[in-house]
Amino acid sequence: MAPTEPPPPLLGRKRRIGVMTSGGDAPGMNGAVRAVVRMSIAQNCEAYAIYEGYEGLVQGGDMIREMGWEDVRGFLSEGGTLIGTARCKAFMERPGRLTAAKNMILKGINALIICGGDGSLTGADKFRGEWPGLLEELVKKKELTAEQVEPFRLLNIVGLVGSIDNDLSMTDATIGCYSSLGRICESVDYIDATALSHQRAFVIEVMGRHCGWLALMAGVSTGADFVFLPENPPSENWEADMCKVIKKHRDLGKRKTIVIVAEGAHDRNLLKISPSHVKHLLTDKLRLDTRITTLGHVQRGGTACAYDRMLSTLQGAEAVKAVLEATPETPSPVICMVENKIERRPLLEAVKQTHEVAEAIAAKDFDRAMSLRDAEFAEYWQAYNITTAMDQPQLLLPEEKRLRVGIIHIGAPAGGMNAATRAAVAYCLARGHTPVALHNGFPGLTRHHDDKPLGSVREVSWLDAESWVSKGGSEIGTNRGLPSEDMPTVAMCFEKYKIQALFAVGGFEAFTSISELRKAREQYDSLKIPMVILPATVSNNVPGTEYSIGSDTCLNALIQYCDACRQSASSSRRRVFVIETQGGASGYIATIAGLSIGAFAVYTPEDGINIKMLDRDIDHLREHFAKDRGQNRAGKIILRNEKASKTYTTEIIANMIREEAKGRFESRVGVPGHFQQGTTPSPMDRVRAARFGVKSLQHIEDFIGKSKEEIAKDPMSASVIGIKGAKVLFSAMELVEENETDWKDRRPKDEFWMGLKDVVDILSGRPKSHSTTSSPK
Repeated sequence: MAPTEPPPPLLGRKRRIGVMTSGGDAPGMNGAVRAVVRMSIAQNCEAYAIYEGYEGLVQGGDMIREMGWEDVRGFLSEGGTLIGTARCKAFMERPGRLTAAKNMILKGINALIICGGDGSLTGADKFRGEWPGLLEELVKKKELTAEQVEPFRLLNIVGLVGSIDNDLSMTDATIGCYSSLGRICESVDYIDATALSHQRAFVIEVMGRHCGWLALMAGVSTGADFVFLPENPPSENWEADMCKVIKKHRDLGKRKTIVIVAEGAHDRNLLKISPSHVKHLLTDKLRLDTRITTLGHVQRGGTACAYDRMLSTLQGAEAVKAVLEATPETPSPVICMVENKIERRPLLEAVKQTHEVAEAIAAKDFDRAMSLRDAEFAEYWQAYNITTAMDQPQLLLPEEKRLRVGIIHIGAPAGGMNAATRAAVAYCLARGHTPVALHNGFPGLTRHHDDKPLGSVREVSWLDAESWVSKGGSEIGTNRGLPSEDMPTVAMCFEKYKIQALFAVGGFEAFTSISELRKAREQYDSLKIPMVILPATVSNNVPGTEYSIGSDTCLNALIQYCDACRQSASSSRRRVFVIETQGGASGYIATIAGLSIGAFAVYTPEDGINIKMLDRDIDHLREHFAKDRGQNRAGKIILRNEKASKTYTTEIIANMIREEAKGRFESRVGVPGHFQQGTTPSPMDRVRAARFGVKSLQHIEDFIGKSKEEIAKDPMSASVIGIKGAKVLFSAMELVEENETDWKDRRPKDEFWMGLKDVVDILSGRPKSHSTTSSPK
């Protein structure tokens, strides 16, 4: 019988790209599938979904289906993987891979994008390595002809890492890890309340066989008393050490105890440390009423958080680009995230390094296991230990090197401000410094510093700040007032209360405040001290960084709101919601939220709004709803930044859409307002706040021993900490003010995310002319 004919090869660079999800499911996988399908179609390629992972590749037939634009509608807000995943023993054997190769050729697929863990990616690269031999075997066995296989000599494989464990080396984050961390933190926050009420201890087991990322980040995010990781087991005397730390915390007045155990935790002899063992220690030695909670598959469930939606979307789009740019010599890449930058890394190298971690653990080479994780992991481990364990005499500085560090919040509240302050306070106390909270910003300092019985300048104890890690808002109060409103009193207070360094947390007002203090050094000696600003604002508009604490919390709150609006819009099908976002004169929040929810259009201050733009968008809406034949999930979201236009307000745009729709569809307005500031800070904001808080204090310590004049002359003595591309670094305020700041619009001159607007438009199907349209506002 003649073999089934594959479709003819596609002309030019056009490709048939297969996408599949494999291994354990992870929140965000659907976002990756959506991005691959729509970016493929936008690039004049064809997209095929391979259902049930490698099982679908081996089974073929209807398990490999062409996907249209509308087939992935609504994927972003769904948890798990809608195209399925399954373990496939057949693919582990060569005959199974031979069948898979035949099925791919019969469908005309010559590129494969796999979203899965390291096992799935290893299998994919092995498949590519065997590909020429598999084709020869198919011809030799007369299952296909030489003519049929000829157009498919080159197979491209691109990996996307979908794993809640975040266990792949060479990337800071895998698709699903922050959503999973969010489930853990939410659960621990709930447990906190009952633990506090009854003065109980809880031992919480989280996932992570060979990787302790979830356990470590949960420890940092929740202020856990002790954490057990596979990569870095506790000391030989860990039972006594743990009890000592927890007893110290209890003696200081802490009413609850949280211990987090990774499922792969063990001691230095590789003997398993079980939650029940830890429980018995706390019960028998410390007489604590102790409970065990195993979170299990709760950690995998639910919809993806904002970061995972953005990550999966950008990585899916990048994977299609990698396919189109590949040559026969290009090694299979895996799409990674390093700090804030999408990068391609060699897939085999990343998988090899990941396996080396497990090998190093098995060989009890724990230093090597830690070194094979990214630098961020080691920094978080250091930050956790410094800010949690008490009585670390080796960390204490000599008396003459200890500082009185002022801590101040400036501007609007942002999720993570308290977590940053808690980390700074704990670091100060561990080193022997005195943390001094300047309550209610600069107006609080100048007006109430000497109030009786309690002024606004207060030293902070460990117990004061210990519970702040999961609290939203600002526990020491924040204010938009600037020091220039009463600089003489500010300078006097710094001298009177012996403030020898300043750690400022806040948004553009904080940036402006440090700028004013730096310039006022010429008149006031008391301001010749090291100063660091940790950017914290929902708007993410602080120059010197691509990420501000609080912006992730804002995005999560906004996406929750948008999901609710979309559900309402989809229930009535023909409805458009025009939602107004915060962000000041920066369109960051609107753009990233647009990417994360699949917005139809995003209006930002950078591009403005004009009548032609609105006219085209309304035309496009008409076309879309005309084609809609009762499909589900048909609601549309338009995001408008609050300052996108003075003329075309959110209400006016919604009214224009309603008027032009002629009854065929309708529009509604949504204004989430301060809901966007969120309640509980997101895990990302908590962990980055802790890491940046510790790094900021370490930077301040670089100036110990220097004279006031030396400090004033050093540009780095007034600096901003931030993420720039793939690095976390400090930038001198003087240079950032001069070269990177748009003072008029209160935002950076070059906003890194502007290029992402094209991705939003491409994936929504919005006409291309919009990406270049700019106008007066």
